[in-house]
Amino acid sequence: MIIDLNGINFAYNESGKGTPLLFIHGFPLNRHLWSSQVDHFSKWFRTIVIDLRGHGESQAVPGPYSIEMLATDCLSLLDALDIQTPVILCGLSMGGYISLAFLKKFPSRVGGLILAATRANPDSLEGRQNRDKAIVLAAQQGPTAIALSMLPNMFAPKTHQFSPSLVNDLRRMMSATSEQGIIGALHGIKNRADSTALLPLIHIPTLIIHGAEDQLIPLSVANEMQAAIPGSTLSVIPRAGHLLNLEQPHLFNQALENFLLPNYFAR
Repeated sequence: MIIDLNGINFAYNESGKGTPLLFIHGFPLNRHLWSSQVDHFSKWFRTIVIDLRGHGESQAVPGPYSIEMLATDCLSLLDALDIQTPVILCGLSMGGYISLAFLKKFPSRVGGLILAATRANPDSLEGRQNRDKAIVLAAQQGPTAIALSMLPNMFAPKTHQFSPSLVNDLRRMMSATSEQGIIGALHGIKNRADSTALLPLIHIPTLIIHGAEDQLIPLSVANEMQAAIPGSTLSVIPRAGHLLNLEQPHLFNQALENFLLPNYFAR
């Protein structure tokens, strides 16, 4: 479905009833990242997925796209859908940055948090320099070059060996992201705020979920976040890398189910 939010067309889907559960994809992906989760959780929750601006079928506009801007886009969608009750946010990688920014800006609108393959601290100097290189690459060679440069590190090594169709699907998904979307989001990721100080202040149910073989964000980062967020839970998914929900959808869904149903679903 397409909806106009403040003059920009956004693609989204919703299904199911109950407590709203908003899935926020990573970079440079789209809402179809969450297909297995939507299919699984719509029987208990009102699931919502959105293509962030410039990604998937959402309109590309000139950037940069700050992480706070992307969080506000998510709030605008919730408002347009007349969802005023607190939502559960599930964000992967950049989606996790957006989830933390959303919580910081709109705390009364969040009733639960799932942080997948993400981190609270900002980019290092080397990380910022790598974002600049990626911006140049996207401008000179386009989205396919970005997809090919990122692909080797998105999955666990054995996923590349034994699941070539999944690797090809991911390459196509990343290559379909607009150049404006890629460059706009890279600026936002590069300049994102440090959310580390927010972590001890989080007092809503929080699940941190991470792939045991994540090549982009080490498992130690997830351990540090779990130690900093009071009462949070850490679930480590074996044989999974950065896109753990694609590599191990059953294990990922089971971990979310173990977190969500006791906290949010009245049987």
